[in-house]
Amino acid sequence: MTSVLYDTPGPRAKRRNVIFSVVFFVLLALFLWWIWRTMDDKGQLKWSLWEPFTESQAWTTYLLPGLGDTLKGAALAMVIALPLGAFFGISRLSDHRWVRASASTVVEFFRAIPVLLLMLFANEFYVRYTDISSEQRPLYAVVTGLVLYNASVLAEIVRAGILSLPKGQSEAAMAVGLRKGQVMTNVLLPQAVTAMLPAIVSQLVVIVKDTALGGVMLGFTELLNSRSTLAANYANVIPSFIVVAVIYIVLNFILTSFASWLEGRLRRSKKSTGAVLGADDVDDINAGEVGGTAATGAGGTT
Repeated sequence: MTSVLYDTPGPRAKRRNVIFSVVFFVLLALFLWWIWRTMDDKGQLKWSLWEPFTESQAWTTYLLPGLGDTLKGAALAMVIALPLGAFFGISRLSDHRWVRASASTVVEFFRAIPVLLLMLFANEFYVRYTDISSEQRPLYAVVTGLVLYNASVLAEIVRAGILSLPKGQSEAAMAVGLRKGQVMTNVLLPQAVTAMLPAIVSQLVVIVKDTALGGVMLGFTELLNSRSTLAANYANVIPSFIVVAVIYIVLNFILTSFASWLEGRLRRSKKSTGAVLGADDVDDINAGEVGGTAATGAGGTT
C-alpha cells in the first residue's frame, strides 16, 4: 500500500530486505555463539555458579530486598516528580512573566546538573543539616536527586505536549467563552496527556534505572548494590550481572506494556462522538461555576 510517507517495496526491494534480514540473523547467531563459547571457556557456565539462583536464600536475602528498595525509591520519585513536573511545565506557559521566568530558571538549572551530582549534594545536605539516620539517608538522597532532575525533564515534556496541540484548540475554546484555566484543564491537558504518555513512560524507565547510581555512590541497598553482595558471597560475578539485567528488562517491559495499554485505552475513550459544544453548554458550565462560588461564599459568611 502506497502513501505519502511509504511506498510499497517492489520485487528487488523485497529480495534485498530478505537478504539483509538473513544476514542480520546469521551475524546475531554467530555473536551469541561467540559469547556462549567465551563464557564456557572461562568457566562461567558451570552449574555451581548458577545454582544459587535456584535456591530461595539468594532471592530472599539479596535480590528481593534489593528489588524492593529499587521499587520503593523509584515509586517515591515518580509520585513526587510527576505532579511537580506538571506544575512547572504549566507554569512555563503562564501569561505572567515572573511566573514564567521563575519556572524556567528552576527547570533549566536542575535539568543541567547530572542526577548523580544532585544525589551527592542531597546526601551531603542531609548529613550536615538534618537528623535523618544513616540507614535512611541514602534513600532520601536518591529520591531527592531523582525528583529534582526528572521533574525538570517532565516539565519540558508537559510543556512540549501542550504546545504540540493545534493552536485552534485553545482559540476555539476561548471563542465560546472558556477562560484560560478552563481551557487548560478541560481542553488542552486531556489531549496532551495521550501525546505525552510515551515520553513520560520513557522518563519513568530512566528513574527506575537511575536508582542504581545511589547504590554505586551512596551505598543505597538497591538491586545492583545487593547483587555485588551476592556475588561476593557466591563468587558468581557474571551470572549475577546477567540475572539482575534480566530482572531490569522484565521490570521495565512490564512498565512500558502497561503504558501502551493505558495509552490505547485513553485514545479509545477520547474518540469524538461528533457532539458540538454550543453556547448553552458553555453558559451551563459558567453558571455552574458561578453558582458553586456563590454557595461557597454564602457558606463562608454563615
